Amino acid sequence: MPGGRDFSPGDRRTDESPLPEMSVSERLIADYSGTGLTVGPHPLTFRRHELSMRGVLPASELPRARAGRRVRTAGMVITRQRPGTAKGFVFLTLEDETGIANIIVRPDLYASDRLIIVESSFLMVEGVLQNQDGVTSIKAERVSRLAGLPDSAAIDSHDFH
Repeated sequence: MPGGRDFSPGDRRTDESPLPEMSVSERLIADYSGTGLTVGPHPLTFRRHELSMRGVLPASELPRARAGRRVRTAGMVITRQRPGTAKGFVFLTLEDETGIANIIVRPDLYASDRLIIVESSFLMVEGVLQNQDGVTSIKAERVSRLAGLPDSAAIDSHDFH
């Protein structure tokens, strides 16, 4: 090949990539942005120590907690539901690295924190734990945006209004 090199099928390139290797958080964001999922760690994995220090329970611990107890949990919003037959109640499903948490939002709380509930990809919820017929949920008393996690590291929630 004039001016170049002939490559045979057995040749392999051993040169390293000219691009810098992605950090774990950059990889996570790229995974969610490109495919809506990741085979790597869940975004909350990187915040679990801090969240635990703040008394935030992972989803897997909620069924073992005492009903009627005031709890705090956090996660990525994977569904928002506001059925017409639910008298204004909104139902959220949050996902963390251990599982899912069901959240019940009263109409007055939804009215006061509507933008946070509708626009945030990651939420922290404080409320009273309920366990009825084997279903664990939190009746929300306070909802806040979980800061420090980029919305690009989240899936699009499935919202039903």
